[in-house]
Amino acid sequence: MNRDEAIGGIVIFLFGAVTIFLSLRMPIGTFRTAGSGMFPLCLGILLMILSILFLLKVYAKERKLTEKKPVVEITGATKQMILFLATMALATLFFNKLGYPLTSFLLMLGLLRILGMKRWALNILISFVTAVGSYFLFVQWLNIPMPKGCIGI
Repeated sequence: MNRDEAIGGIVIFLFGAVTIFLSLRMPIGTFRTAGSGMFPLCLGILLMILSILFLLKVYAKERKLTEKKPVVEITGATKQMILFLATMALATLFFNKLGYPLTSFLLMLGLLRILGMKRWALNILISFVTAVGSYFLFVQWLNIPMPKGCIGI
């Protein structure tokens, strides 16, 4: 099994498990009246399922290959994945303190930068539109109670 891919799949699985654990500390509600913990709970379950499927795919691909590959050092993709997961962890950590709109804006801004988008004006515009759109979708239209944080929205 490719070591970097396996480690990445395991890290994403563990991140999903931590997300589920932390979301269970918030009110879940039901699917009709979802609480603030419903979205992170579904996200954590999805991450765990996708990481298991990814690990199975890597394992099946490795079984087809009979030759051993040399151990690979930390590549740009591995560094990018670590920064991506660290950004997600920070967003989860400060979600209640900063509130949903500010956290979603900062999360999107950070992820766009990590994924290689270097134009700050475009990143800020995309992050703002995403944060406002998701706020109106989840908080205003679907009436899902999200943490208001320091800005009070």
